[in-house]
Amino acid sequence: MAPLSRRSLILAATCGLAIPAILRPASAQAIQPSFAGRGPILRGIDATVTRIPTAQPLVAMTFDDGPHPSLTPQLLDMLAARGIRATFYVIGRNAARYPQILQRMVAEGHEIGNHTWSHPSLFGHSDASVLNQIDRTNQAVHAAVGRPPVTMRPPYGNLYDRQRLMLFQARAMPTIIWSVDPQDWQRPGSSVVSQRIVRNCHSGGVVLAHDIHSATVRAMPSALDGVTGRGFRFVTVSELIGWPRWDRRRLRLVAARA
Repeated sequence: MAPLSRRSLILAATCGLAIPAILRPASAQAIQPSFAGRGPILRGIDATVTRIPTAQPLVAMTFDDGPHPSLTPQLLDMLAARGIRATFYVIGRNAARYPQILQRMVAEGHEIGNHTWSHPSLFGHSDASVLNQIDRTNQAVHAAVGRPPVTMRPPYGNLYDRQRLMLFQARAMPTIIWSVDPQDWQRPGSSVVSQRIVRNCHSGGVVLAHDIHSATVRAMPSALDGVTGRGFRFVTVSELIGWPRWDRRRLRLVAARA
């Protein structure tokens, strides 16, 4: 997806969430009041997170498209050495292939999010197709670690407003986008990725990166240390939203179509 389109999506989805744990998918009428102080959730933008207004210097570091069999463990080593917890938006078929890496993520306090089963652009997909991509990935994560994800990130940020509302109503999962994009998918080099992350970090920010690119993983020591050096503290997406730990919630697992 072109960088302009990415930025347009970010600017179009500026709402944050601050809602309590939801035990199972429910009707729209049951879900709407759960957004404290926000009123009814009538549009997909209301169920979308790009950043969270906060007076505290908190940042959510997120990684998409893994797990990668060698790069993700290297990244986990870097995070463990610094006591940093991140959120990994995993592709379902990768999660099914490398469950032991997901198990390590959970053991070390990281959050696992849903990045669809096969990483398609969801523009033009039917509701049933979107839900199948989500449900298959939830099942793969649940099979690996005993809990399904509680948030999702659409590949390329491509999910229509109507689809975001549908997903929240059907599965109680908000759509997580980002507010800091170093554009590491363009392979600009480690130093550029690091500089962009450190320079653009802000309180309540959600940082996008990809743990399938070696240059991105090489950028992480200086990026993480630089952000910490600016006084920020890393938290998971659920923590940034104000939810309980993702792996302590009990969302109902929905069977995916074969």
